[in-house]
Amino acid sequence: MSCQGCVGAVQRVLGKMEGVESYDVDIKEQKVTVKGNVTPDAVLQTVSKTGKKTSFWEAETTSNQSTAPADATA
Repeated sequence: MSCQGCVGAVQRVLGKMEGVESYDVDIKEQKVTVKGNVTPDAVLQTVSKTGKKTSFWEAETTSNQSTAPADATA
């Protein structure tokens, strides 16, 4: 993701994805963090539809986390 247009494309597909409660797109770090009742593979596949290169990144673990984030880089 190198521009706001790319960010907008990712936001559009995540906004339509069932089960997504929230998401954060970090253009500087080239990361997308998604929270909700979704599988990481489904998030990766959905973001891939934008034509952006996608892959998983290792997230820091936190205790007492109620929902596991599905993290992908776009």
